[in-house]
Amino acid sequence: MAISSTNSGPFTRRWWTVLLRGVIAIIFGLMAFAWPHLTIGTLVLLFGWYALFHGVSAIIGAIGYRPEAGNRWLLALEGVVGIWAGIVTLRSPSTTAVVLIFFVWVWAIATGILRIVEAIRLRKQIRGEVWLALSGVVTVVFGLMLMLRPVASLIALAWVIAAYALLLGLFEIMLGLELRTLGHARLGTT
Repeated sequence: MAISSTNSGPFTRRWWTVLLRGVIAIIFGLMAFAWPHLTIGTLVLLFGWYALFHGVSAIIGAIGYRPEAGNRWLLALEGVVGIWAGIVTLRSPSTTAVVLIFFVWVWAIATGILRIVEAIRLRKQIRGEVWLALSGVVTVVFGLMLMLRPVASLIALAWVIAAYALLLGLFEIMLGLELRTLGHARLGTT
């Protein structure tokens, strides 16, 4: 099935933002695994910067997506949620663990649901939508884990966050590579 350039999805031209988000998520996850004893303040700062970066890259993807404005709003909303979570978290790095967990699970559930909806809406427009959907499912499960077990120890929290970031990073990289391939196929290059 041929995919026209006007029907190629919000990330095809900006595949590198998805790939970069995946790499950043993996770096974040490796840092959290390597230093699970980080203070809550450091963990808050790491999450804040990641959420802010994730939000900005989603906004960049939404701005670059011109063919159908109807699908752009999901990506833009994901970006707004990420920027909001990043700014709120970075403005109060001395936040207690419970407040941090609240911000993280709200961000995770909102972002995960938006990703699942994006995958469903874009399933006929892009290849690799399964990676987008899986990243949404993993993000919702991560948010639910935090919501249901908010009093976990800091080291356990760091490991849960690290495992989530590694899985999300892997799914983002796979989606970015699929979108890059789709973009090259659309342009007739290899």
